[in-house]
Amino acid sequence: MIPVGTMLNAIGIIAGGILGLLLRRQMTTATQLALKGMLGVLVIYVGLSTAWASLGGGFGSVIKQLFIVILALTLGRITGRLLGIQKSLNKLGQYAKERFTKAADHQSNRWSEGFVTCTILYCVGPMAILGSIQDGLDGRWQTLGAKAVIDGLATMAFVGTFGWGAIAAVVPVVAYQGTITFAAKTLAPFFHDPANGALLHSINATGGLLVFCIALVILELKKFEIADYLPSLAWAPLITWLWK
Repeated sequence: MIPVGTMLNAIGIIAGGILGLLLRRQMTTATQLALKGMLGVLVIYVGLSTAWASLGGGFGSVIKQLFIVILALTLGRITGRLLGIQKSLNKLGQYAKERFTKAADHQSNRWSEGFVTCTILYCVGPMAILGSIQDGLDGRWQTLGAKAVIDGLATMAFVGTFGWGAIAAVVPVVAYQGTITFAAKTLAPFFHDPANGALLHSINATGGLLVFCIALVILELKKFEIADYLPSLAWAPLITWLWK
């Protein structure tokens, strides 16, 4: 069975693609700005609500949890930069952009160009990894739900250039995100053990703040190299476990 978050993402891509084919009209700049604002607010809500729900206990406990999250984000960014995660994803993104430009200039072989380009764009973003992990560990589908809206709107625009090739990208998206989610599900019993509950809370709190940062990028309020922070999701439970 396809996980809920990935299923919503697939529906978003398919629905957006079909609407794009039916409407065959580019959205106005005003409409694009309005949608970007609404998406930003939605992602802010998802991120902050996830982080807030993961903090609990007395004042001292909350301060400790926040310190762990900040430390995990700091160490995660250092790790991500050493591994060159953001740079690697940027190269993939640039490759997808070049294929898009090529397809727009030359209408031949649009299907394969659209399939490859949209697959890269929909899979390399941090929301795909972060949302899939959250869905697998704790059943939190909201991040992938927000991504479904973003991918759906993107597909509406892409089908004008790529046709059905953009919609076909839903297959590798489901395979990629579903694999991450099921891998996370195998670890879920360990994190849901009452003795390890704090580990799951630390992951959710850290992930929630990362989603919030994604919203700032969407609204163009602040530029973050989000992908470099993804190792924070591993650092958070490790620091929590060491600081028992």
